[in-house]
Amino acid sequence: MLSFDFLNSLAGLITPISLLIAVLGVALGIVLGALPGVSSTMALAILLPVTFTMDQSNAILFLMTIFVSSVFGGSVSAILINIPGTPAAIVTQFDGYPMSRSGRPGEALAYALFSSTAGGLLGLLILSMAAPLLVSVALEFKSPEFTMIAAFGLVLLAFSSSGSTIKGIIVGAIGLICGMVGFDMMTDVERFTFGGSALQSGIDVVPLTVGLFGLAEVLKNVADRSNKNISIPKITRILPPLKKLLSTWKVMIRGSVAGVFVGAIPAAGSAVAVAIAYANEVKLSKTPEKFGTGCAEGIVAPEAANSAGVGGSLIPMMTLGIPGDTITAVLMGALLVHGLRPGPMLFTSNPEFVTGVYAALFIALILTFIVGLLSLRWMAAVMRIPTRVMMVLIALLCIIGAFSIRSNIVDVYVMISFGCLGYIMNLLKIPVAPLAFGLILGPMLEENLRRTLMISRGSWEVFIDRPIALGLLVAIVLFILAPFIKPLIRRIRFSMA
Repeated sequence: MLSFDFLNSLAGLITPISLLIAVLGVALGIVLGALPGVSSTMALAILLPVTFTMDQSNAILFLMTIFVSSVFGGSVSAILINIPGTPAAIVTQFDGYPMSRSGRPGEALAYALFSSTAGGLLGLLILSMAAPLLVSVALEFKSPEFTMIAAFGLVLLAFSSSGSTIKGIIVGAIGLICGMVGFDMMTDVERFTFGGSALQSGIDVVPLTVGLFGLAEVLKNVADRSNKNISIPKITRILPPLKKLLSTWKVMIRGSVAGVFVGAIPAAGSAVAVAIAYANEVKLSKTPEKFGTGCAEGIVAPEAANSAGVGGSLIPMMTLGIPGDTITAVLMGALLVHGLRPGPMLFTSNPEFVTGVYAALFIALILTFIVGLLSLRWMAAVMRIPTRVMMVLIALLCIIGAFSIRSNIVDVYVMISFGCLGYIMNLLKIPVAPLAFGLILGPMLEENLRRTLMISRGSWEVFIDRPIALGLLVAIVLFILAPFIKPLIRRIRFSMA
């Protein structure tokens, strides 16, 4: 729990040198997180060598500020130019980009910033108070549970995407197939490579998302000649009305809770958390049709979940020594470099370091909020760039983002291919987000499903015998059948009236 030790650790980090390092980390995190192709994981990996000359506390502070601020930075490009800076920001763009295009980019960024900060603070509070409880739940997750939670995430995305739920499920299944391209992780056999070497390393999520959401938008604007001479309206409001912002507090709490609990499950990742948070708000809303049109709740829920997931992902890393996701894997490597081994003994052998991490996370959240708030008008000013110039810049960002992830020209071709596919899908009113999430969750689903069936010797009863897996399976079935059950219930009630 937060205590005097936390306050002592906080006081130790509030020095001119430490604050300067923290502000630098926040600025770099926001910029790198906003760049398409540079994920939070890559931002940490790129800047990790910088910490080798720092002492232990400043190194952790620098890395935590990059971690937290890059999570918010990923939503900046998703909201302004419809390209998610990080995979988890895919859901934010559902409503963030439409709100931005309606002349309210500053408001969209403000909703993202406020909810991200609130979610992060709540995640920190739960991390410090309920870590043992959450870890005991996470320990119950084996291969069958990971299989079900990956399938659950895909179904939720299909359900919450605009358009037909059946189309969303089909598109998600195509994404799963895309995740199988390359060498089989268990048998090392080539799959869907068409006999060539170009696809042997698989389809990376960055070129796919950049193409689906970035290049597809460029093609859409180029094809729509009516947009060529339209100027972006002047931004007159940066912050949303206070009453409207405060009215989203319940959404922030629900999204934060989802982010912490899912983040605490090793390998689940923020992609599942934001999907659950967004789908939950669609389900609870009295007007679900407003989602996808620039709805504030559609920004608040995923951003709160995404930021709260930072605290959640630290739970298995610090208490069990198991990285919660790829980002905490890099962070764990940084701790090992500085002579710290996360795990159960950390809380007894070095408790001051644990409270130091809490203090660093708190400072990172507060500074991200301050720096983000001061730079909102600068971020929103991007929307004043003429449409034709903006499209050229976005196209260049798409190419650079796709190539930079692995320095492979094949990724550029993949990005272009999925950009054309995304444009066609938009014309046909087919949701594209499940395709990206199918690729993200596909390897997790396939690996754990195959491992489960190998251990159970091909028996599917294992998903029924385990309570958590069974509960997730029931939830999946209910979500799929919900569109058919509701009309049936209405007909029964109407016939009985």
